[in-house]
Amino acid sequence: MPSTALAGIRVLDLSRVLAAPLATQLLADLGAEVIKVERPGTGDDSRSYGPPFAAGTDTAAFYLSCNRNKRSVTLNHATAEGQELIRALATRSDVLVENFRTGTLAKYGLDHKSLRELNPRLVYLSVTGFGQTGPYAERPGYDGVFQAMSGMMSVSGHPEEPMKVGVSMVDILTGLYASTAVLAALRHRDVTGEGQFIDLSLLDCGLASLSHFAMNYLVSGEVPTRRGNGGYGGVPSQAFMCQDKPLFLVAGNDKQFAAFCAAADRTDLLQDPRFTTTSARIAHREEILPVLEAILLTRTRDDWLALLDRHGVPAGPFNEMPEVFADPQIRHRGMLVEVEDPVSGPLPLLANPIRFTATPVEGYAPPPALGEHTAEVLTGLAGVTEDQLAGLRARGVV
Repeated sequence: MPSTALAGIRVLDLSRVLAAPLATQLLADLGAEVIKVERPGTGDDSRSYGPPFAAGTDTAAFYLSCNRNKRSVTLNHATAEGQELIRALATRSDVLVENFRTGTLAKYGLDHKSLRELNPRLVYLSVTGFGQTGPYAERPGYDGVFQAMSGMMSVSGHPEEPMKVGVSMVDILTGLYASTAVLAALRHRDVTGEGQFIDLSLLDCGLASLSHFAMNYLVSGEVPTRRGNGGYGGVPSQAFMCQDKPLFLVAGNDKQFAAFCAAADRTDLLQDPRFTTTSARIAHREEILPVLEAILLTRTRDDWLALLDRHGVPAGPFNEMPEVFADPQIRHRGMLVEVEDPVSGPLPLLANPIRFTATPVEGYAPPPALGEHTAEVLTGLAGVTEDQLAGLRARGVV
């Protein structure tokens, strides 16, 4: 039995920046061999998205976040020789991932239709801003654009103005959708023997992520309002200020609300018909919130957290980064790992959060240096000799 879930799967990764590289990193974490193809000289744009940089290098932390467990090959896809080498690698690969603007790779004969003729089993994933079709198909875009256009910003922030989510959320969600799509296509290939083309749009993924917010609007016709740190589920579900610091409290169902009332010594609230059920509390949100705000101000945050924990009420502190990585639960779960980088030395990485019993995610390799594996991959998979490789370097192909 293979020791990793995707052992034997080879992924040719022509992508850069975040969404698609995150998807291929997830596949690499699961055991796939991922060959990252980059531009000679500069590589993935995100290598320069710093400071901060890894110690002693000019490699940005941004790049490090989504490129571990890969091998880096430099190839100039704008040259005929570079295109031929990419085709050679594609014939030996199970999956190809790219995120060029719609139509770009067709100019070089590297689109799905062209490569399918060489490798009918190839799963070809194209991640673009707006998808392969539609009036915006050829437009460029980045995460913030899609947070704005998808409606994500319209439901984020305080009432006064929309707010971008802090992390590149559409990119990250697209990476998750992308890896899921690849796995489904590989399963289909297991059954039929045929690869397929996957068209994935960041705008589509951003909209899909609106989930219950979008459904609330579709069902009711009411435009969601921005509630800052307040939620749209059960009430209470939001941030509250305590005597010294804030916490986030969720008592999303009747049992949890009763437990909160017991913890707060306010079981009288359970007799108020406005607050007796989840639906009643949602309907009377504006009446109950001032009551809860006054209650939470009577103790310190840590006192409340301990009390709520004893009563089984979900609540947590607002952690800054140092507090996150010092948290005993985070440390126990092994979410911070360290690898040895040949240049920068010990390199901390966020671990993959999936915990398998039979095929564990382990043995992380540091993100590769630019072109670190060019000779190894081209001689091993594309039949390039050492003399030919020297000529390719001289001509700027690799």
